[in-house]
Amino acid sequence: MLKLYYKFNFATEPKKGYEGKYTILREYCKNKKQNETKKATIRVETNPGIAAQVDWKEDMVMHDKFGRTYQFNIFLYVLHYSKMKYITLTWDRKQDTLFECLKDAFEYTEGVPKEIWFDNMRTVVDRSRTQYKKVVFNNLFYQFSKDANFEPIACRPYRPQTKGSVESLAKFVEQRLRPYDYEFYDAVELIELVDDLCHELNHLEISQATEQRPIDVFNYEEKEHLNFFNAKLLDTYIENECIRIVSKESMINFRKGKYSVPTKYIGEEVQVIFNNSTDELLIYYDGELIRRHNLSERKFNYIVEDMSEILKSDVFKHKDDKEILTYIENSLLLYDEI
Repeated sequence: MLKLYYKFNFATEPKKGYEGKYTILREYCKNKKQNETKKATIRVETNPGIAAQVDWKEDMVMHDKFGRTYQFNIFLYVLHYSKMKYITLTWDRKQDTLFECLKDAFEYTEGVPKEIWFDNMRTVVDRSRTQYKKVVFNNLFYQFSKDANFEPIACRPYRPQTKGSVESLAKFVEQRLRPYDYEFYDAVELIELVDDLCHELNHLEISQATEQRPIDVFNYEEKEHLNFFNAKLLDTYIENECIRIVSKESMINFRKGKYSVPTKYIGEEVQVIFNNSTDELLIYYDGELIRRHNLSERKFNYIVEDMSEILKSDVFKHKDDKEILTYIENSLLLYDEI
Protein backbone atom coordinates (compact mmCIF):
# COMPACT_ATOMS: atom_id res chain seq x y z
CA MET A 1 0.00 0.00 0.00
CA LEU A 2 2.88 2.38 0.82
CA LYS A 3 4.38 1.87 -2.67
CA LEU A 4 1.02 2.60 -4.30
CA TYR A 5 0.59 5.75 -2.15
CA TYR A 6 4.04 7.01 -3.24
CA LYS A 7 3.35 6.22 -6.89
CA PHE A 8 0.13 8.24 -7.08
CA ASN A 9 0.98 11.08 -4.67
CA PHE A 10 4.69 11.85 -5.24
CA ALA A 11 5.94 10.23 -8.42
CA THR A 12 3.58 12.31 -10.51
CA GLU A 13 4.61 15.66 -8.96
CA PRO A 14 6.96 17.76 -11.07
CA LYS A 15 10.65 17.89 -9.97
CA LYS A 16 11.59 21.08 -8.19
CA GLY A 17 14.76 23.10 -8.87
CA TYR A 18 16.44 24.98 -11.73
CA GLU A 19 14.71 24.29 -15.07
CA GLY A 20 16.87 26.45 -17.36
CA LYS A 21 19.73 25.47 -19.62
CA TYR A 22 23.07 24.30 -18.25
CA THR A 23 24.98 26.86 -20.34
CA ILE A 24 23.08 29.73 -18.68
CA LEU A 25 23.90 28.38 -15.22
CA ARG A 26 27.56 27.91 -16.12
CA GLU A 27 27.82 31.49 -17.41
CA TYR A 28 26.19 32.80 -14.22
CA CYS A 29 28.70 30.95 -12.03
CA LYS A 30 31.61 32.17 -14.15
CA ASN A 31 30.51 35.80 -13.88
CA LYS A 32 29.96 35.50 -10.13
CA LYS A 33 33.47 34.13 -9.59
CA GLN A 34 34.97 36.90 -11.72
CA ASN A 35 33.09 39.53 -9.73
CA GLU A 36 34.33 38.09 -6.43
CA THR A 37 37.90 38.12 -7.73
CA LYS A 38 37.54 41.74 -8.82
CA LYS A 39 36.25 42.66 -5.36
CA ALA A 40 39.25 41.02 -3.73
CA THR A 41 41.68 42.67 -6.13
CA ILE A 42 40.09 46.09 -5.62
CA ARG A 43 40.26 45.67 -1.83
CA VAL A 44 43.96 44.87 -2.05
CA GLU A 45 44.83 47.71 -4.43
CA THR A 46 42.92 50.48 -2.64
CA ASN A 47 43.72 49.81 1.02
CA PRO A 48 47.16 50.61 2.46
CA GLY A 49 48.99 47.93 4.42
CA ILE A 50 46.75 45.11 3.22
CA ALA A 51 48.97 43.04 0.94
CA ALA A 52 52.23 42.40 -0.86
CA GLN A 53 53.22 40.01 -3.64
CA VAL A 54 56.31 37.78 -3.72
CA ASP A 55 57.96 35.91 -6.56
CA TRP A 56 61.34 35.08 -8.10
CA LYS A 57 62.92 36.06 -11.37
CA GLU A 58 64.52 32.66 -11.77
CA ASP A 59 67.78 31.49 -13.31
CA MET A 60 68.95 34.70 -14.94
CA VAL A 61 72.26 34.33 -16.77
CA MET A 62 74.67 37.22 -17.36
CA HIS A 63 78.38 37.58 -18.11
CA ASP A 64 81.05 39.93 -16.86
CA LYS A 65 83.48 41.73 -19.17
CA PHE A 66 85.89 38.77 -18.94
CA GLY A 67 83.21 36.38 -20.24
CA ARG A 68 82.61 34.64 -16.91
CA THR A 69 79.05 33.34 -16.51
CA TYR A 70 76.82 34.11 -13.51
CA GLN A 71 73.52 32.32 -12.93
CA PHE A 72 71.38 33.92 -10.25
CA ASN A 73 67.86 34.76 -9.10
CA ILE A 74 66.15 38.01 -8.17
CA PHE A 75 63.81 37.99 -5.17
CA LEU A 76 60.83 40.26 -5.87
CA TYR A 77 58.58 41.88 -3.25
CA VAL A 78 55.94 44.54 -4.00
CA LEU A 79 53.53 46.29 -1.64
CA HIS A 80 50.24 46.50 -3.52
CA TYR A 81 49.11 49.94 -2.43
CA SER A 82 52.23 52.11 -2.66
CA LYS A 83 54.09 49.93 -5.20
CA MET A 84 57.09 50.07 -2.86
CA LYS A 85 59.51 47.34 -3.95
CA TYR A 86 62.32 45.28 -2.51
CA ILE A 87 64.54 43.30 -4.88
CA THR A 88 67.76 41.46 -4.12
CA LEU A 89 70.08 38.99 -5.85
CA THR A 90 70.35 35.42 -4.53
CA TRP A 91 72.33 32.41 -5.68
CA ASP A 92 69.63 29.87 -4.81
CA ARG A 93 65.92 29.66 -3.97
CA LYS A 94 66.10 27.43 -0.90
CA GLN A 95 63.52 27.86 1.82
CA ASP A 96 65.88 29.51 4.30
CA THR A 97 66.94 31.92 1.53
CA LEU A 98 63.26 32.80 1.05
CA PHE A 99 62.89 33.37 4.81
CA GLU A 100 65.95 35.63 4.85
CA CYS A 101 64.73 37.60 1.82
CA LEU A 102 61.32 38.11 3.43
CA LYS A 103 62.94 39.27 6.66
CA ASP A 104 65.13 41.70 4.69
CA ALA A 105 62.05 43.00 2.85
CA PHE A 106 60.27 43.59 6.17
CA GLU A 107 63.29 45.47 7.48
CA TYR A 108 63.52 47.51 4.26
CA THR A 109 59.87 48.57 4.55
CA GLU A 110 59.88 48.64 8.37
CA GLY A 111 56.82 46.44 8.72
CA VAL A 112 54.68 43.57 7.45
CA PRO A 113 51.40 43.72 5.46
CA LYS A 114 48.37 41.75 6.61
CA GLU A 115 48.58 39.40 3.61
CA ILE A 116 51.36 38.22 1.31
CA TRP A 117 50.46 36.58 -2.00
CA PHE A 118 52.74 33.85 -3.31
CA ASP A 119 52.97 31.88 -6.49
CA ASN A 120 52.77 28.12 -5.92
CA MET A 121 56.50 27.76 -5.21
CA ARG A 122 57.65 24.50 -3.62
CA THR A 123 59.14 26.24 -0.60
CA VAL A 124 55.70 27.66 0.23
CA VAL A 125 53.05 25.07 -0.67
CA ASP A 126 52.97 21.29 -0.41
CA ARG A 127 49.87 21.05 -2.59
CA SER A 128 48.57 23.69 -4.97
CA ARG A 129 44.96 24.81 -5.05
CA THR A 130 42.84 23.06 -7.68
CA GLN A 131 39.19 23.16 -8.64
CA TYR A 132 38.46 20.48 -6.04
CA LYS A 133 41.13 20.87 -3.34
CA LYS A 134 42.35 23.67 -1.13
CA VAL A 135 45.99 24.70 -1.03
CA VAL A 136 48.18 23.03 1.61
CA PHE A 137 50.99 25.25 2.90
CA ASN A 138 54.35 23.85 3.90
CA ASN A 139 54.35 23.45 7.70
CA LEU A 140 57.59 25.34 8.36
CA PHE A 141 56.61 28.16 6.02
CA TYR A 142 53.17 28.44 7.62
CA GLN A 143 54.73 28.70 11.07
CA PHE A 144 57.09 31.39 9.74
CA SER A 145 54.10 33.36 8.44
CA LYS A 146 52.43 33.23 11.86
CA ASP A 147 55.59 34.41 13.64
CA ALA A 148 56.10 37.13 11.02
CA ASN A 149 52.51 38.30 11.54
CA PHE A 150 51.05 37.90 8.04
CA GLU A 151 48.49 35.66 6.34
CA PRO A 152 49.88 33.74 3.35
CA ILE A 153 47.73 33.51 0.23
CA ALA A 154 48.54 31.21 -2.69
CA CYS A 155 47.71 32.70 -6.08
CA ARG A 156 45.49 30.61 -8.31
CA PRO A 157 47.30 29.27 -11.38
CA TYR A 158 46.63 31.20 -14.60
CA ARG A 159 45.01 34.05 -12.65
CA PRO A 160 47.11 37.05 -13.79
CA GLN A 161 45.10 39.68 -11.91
CA THR A 162 46.23 38.25 -8.56
CA LYS A 163 49.96 38.60 -9.26
CA GLY A 164 50.18 41.18 -12.01
CA SER A 165 52.38 43.65 -10.11
CA VAL A 166 55.15 41.19 -9.36
CA GLU A 167 55.09 39.62 -12.84
CA SER A 168 55.41 43.06 -14.41
CA LEU A 169 58.31 43.78 -12.07
CA ALA A 170 60.06 40.55 -13.09
CA LYS A 171 59.93 41.51 -16.77
CA PHE A 172 61.00 45.08 -16.02
CA VAL A 173 63.98 44.01 -13.90
CA GLU A 174 65.29 41.77 -16.68
CA GLN A 175 64.88 44.57 -19.23
CA ARG A 176 66.86 46.94 -17.02
CA LEU A 177 69.67 44.49 -16.24
CA ARG A 178 70.11 42.94 -19.67
CA PRO A 179 72.03 45.92 -21.19
CA TYR A 180 74.79 45.29 -18.63
CA ASP A 181 75.53 41.80 -20.00
CA TYR A 182 79.31 41.59 -20.64
CA GLU A 183 79.66 45.11 -19.16
CA PHE A 184 80.13 44.64 -15.39
CA TYR A 185 83.47 43.83 -13.78
CA ASP A 186 82.61 41.00 -11.39
CA ALA A 187 79.87 39.50 -9.22
CA VAL A 188 80.20 42.30 -6.67
CA GLU A 189 79.40 44.89 -9.34
CA LEU A 190 76.46 42.74 -10.52
CA ILE A 191 75.04 42.77 -6.98
CA GLU A 192 75.51 46.54 -6.84
CA LEU A 193 73.55 46.88 -10.10
CA VAL A 194 70.58 45.07 -8.52
CA ASP A 195 70.79 47.10 -5.30
CA ASP A 196 71.00 50.36 -7.27
CA LEU A 197 68.00 49.34 -9.37
CA CYS A 198 65.99 48.72 -6.19
CA HIS A 199 66.76 52.25 -5.01
CA GLU A 200 65.93 53.79 -8.40
CA LEU A 201 62.58 52.02 -8.66
CA ASN A 202 61.46 53.39 -5.29
CA HIS A 203 63.11 56.82 -5.07
CA LEU A 204 63.66 58.09 -8.62
CA GLU A 205 60.99 56.63 -10.88
CA ILE A 206 57.27 57.39 -11.12
CA SER A 207 54.88 54.45 -10.79
CA GLN A 208 52.42 54.24 -13.68
CA ALA A 209 49.77 52.95 -11.26
CA THR A 210 49.93 55.84 -8.78
CA GLU A 211 51.65 58.55 -10.88
CA GLN A 212 53.90 59.17 -7.86
CA ARG A 213 57.20 57.88 -6.56
CA PRO A 214 56.61 54.68 -4.54
CA ILE A 215 58.62 56.07 -1.62
CA ASP A 216 56.29 59.07 -1.31
CA VAL A 217 53.08 57.02 -1.28
CA PHE A 218 54.71 54.57 1.11
CA ASN A 219 55.89 57.20 3.60
CA TYR A 220 52.73 59.30 3.63
CA GLU A 221 49.98 56.68 3.19
CA GLU A 222 51.07 53.08 3.77
CA LYS A 223 53.96 52.77 6.21
CA GLU A 224 51.86 53.41 9.33
CA HIS A 225 49.44 50.58 8.41
CA LEU A 226 52.07 47.82 8.37
CA ASN A 227 52.31 45.30 11.21
CA PHE A 228 55.18 45.00 13.68
CA PHE A 229 57.51 41.98 13.39
CA ASN A 230 60.10 40.39 15.66
CA ALA A 231 63.36 40.19 13.68
CA LYS A 232 65.14 38.00 16.24
CA LEU A 233 62.30 35.47 16.17
CA LEU A 234 62.52 35.25 12.38
CA ASP A 235 66.29 34.66 12.59
CA THR A 236 65.54 31.25 14.12
CA TYR A 237 64.15 30.07 10.76
CA ILE A 238 67.44 30.60 8.97
CA GLU A 239 69.41 27.34 9.04
CA ASN A 240 72.63 27.08 11.07
CA GLU A 241 73.91 23.77 9.70
CA CYS A 242 73.88 22.43 6.15
CA ILE A 243 75.77 20.57 3.44
CA ARG A 244 77.11 22.58 0.49
CA ILE A 245 79.02 21.73 -2.68
CA VAL A 246 82.02 24.00 -3.31
CA SER A 247 81.44 25.93 -6.53
CA LYS A 248 83.94 26.32 -9.37
CA GLU A 249 84.63 29.78 -7.89
CA SER A 250 85.89 27.94 -4.77
CA MET A 251 83.03 29.41 -2.75
CA ILE A 252 80.13 28.03 -0.73
CA ASN A 253 76.73 29.69 -0.36
CA PHE A 254 75.45 30.37 3.14
CA ARG A 255 72.32 32.41 3.61
CA LYS A 256 72.69 35.25 1.11
CA GLY A 257 76.51 35.38 1.08
CA LYS A 258 79.41 33.46 -0.44
CA TYR A 259 82.44 32.29 1.52
CA SER A 260 85.79 31.11 0.17
CA VAL A 261 87.59 27.80 0.73
CA PRO A 262 90.88 26.50 -0.71
CA THR A 263 90.62 25.66 -4.42
CA LYS A 264 91.45 21.96 -3.91
CA TYR A 265 87.92 21.50 -2.52
CA ILE A 266 86.15 22.66 -5.69
CA GLY A 267 83.34 20.21 -6.46
CA GLU A 268 83.50 18.56 -3.02
CA GLU A 269 80.75 18.33 -0.40
CA VAL A 270 81.48 20.26 2.79
CA GLN A 271 79.63 20.65 6.06
CA VAL A 272 78.80 24.22 7.06
CA ILE A 273 78.03 25.07 10.70
CA PHE A 274 77.17 28.50 12.07
CA ASN A 275 78.07 29.10 15.70
CA ASN A 276 75.49 31.49 17.17
CA SER A 277 77.57 32.30 20.24
CA THR A 278 80.67 33.44 18.30
CA ASP A 279 79.05 34.52 14.99
CA GLU A 280 81.53 32.24 13.22
CA LEU A 281 80.97 30.11 10.14
CA LEU A 282 82.88 26.82 10.32
CA ILE A 283 83.47 24.76 7.16
CA TYR A 284 84.45 21.08 7.45
CA TYR A 285 85.60 18.49 4.93
CA ASP A 286 85.56 14.85 6.08
CA GLY A 287 85.37 16.06 9.67
CA GLU A 288 88.39 18.37 9.33
CA LEU A 289 87.99 22.12 9.77
CA ILE A 290 89.22 23.67 6.50
CA ARG A 291 88.06 27.26 6.83
CA ARG A 292 86.70 29.67 9.43
CA HIS A 293 84.81 32.89 8.53
CA ASN A 294 83.03 35.56 10.52
CA LEU A 295 79.39 35.75 9.44
CA SER A 296 79.01 38.89 7.37
CA GLU A 297 76.40 41.04 5.66
CA ARG A 298 78.71 41.20 2.63
CA LYS A 299 77.78 39.14 -0.40
CA PHE A 300 81.39 37.95 -0.94
CA ASN A 301 83.76 36.90 1.83
CA TYR A 302 87.32 35.90 0.96
CA ILE A 303 90.33 34.73 2.90
CA VAL A 304 93.40 36.31 1.23
CA GLU A 305 95.07 32.93 0.57
CA ASP A 306 91.92 31.58 -1.08
CA MET A 307 91.48 34.64 -3.26
CA SER A 308 95.10 34.41 -4.40
CA GLU A 309 94.62 30.75 -5.40
CA ILE A 310 91.39 31.57 -7.23
CA LEU A 311 92.94 34.42 -9.21
CA LYS A 312 96.04 32.39 -10.13
CA SER A 313 93.81 29.67 -11.57
CA ASP A 314 91.71 32.08 -13.65
CA VAL A 315 92.09 35.49 -15.31
CA PHE A 316 95.23 36.44 -13.31
CA LYS A 317 97.22 33.31 -14.06
CA HIS A 318 99.82 35.35 -16.01
CA LYS A 319 100.23 37.97 -13.26
CA ASP A 320 102.97 37.90 -10.62
CA ASP A 321 102.30 37.61 -6.89
CA LYS A 322 102.76 41.34 -6.24
CA GLU A 323 100.15 42.33 -8.83
CA ILE A 324 97.72 39.75 -7.48
CA LEU A 325 98.24 40.92 -3.89
CA THR A 326 97.60 44.56 -4.88
CA TYR A 327 94.39 43.54 -6.63
CA ILE A 328 93.27 41.52 -3.60
CA GLU A 329 93.90 44.39 -1.18
CA ASN A 330 91.90 46.80 -3.34
CA SER A 331 89.10 44.26 -3.80
CA LEU A 332 88.80 43.51 -0.09
CA LEU A 333 88.55 47.23 0.65
CA LEU A 334 85.74 47.43 -1.92
CA TYR A 335 83.92 44.45 -0.38
CA ASP A 336 84.09 46.11 3.05
CA GLU A 337 82.11 49.05 1.65
CA ILE A 338 79.26 46.87 0.31
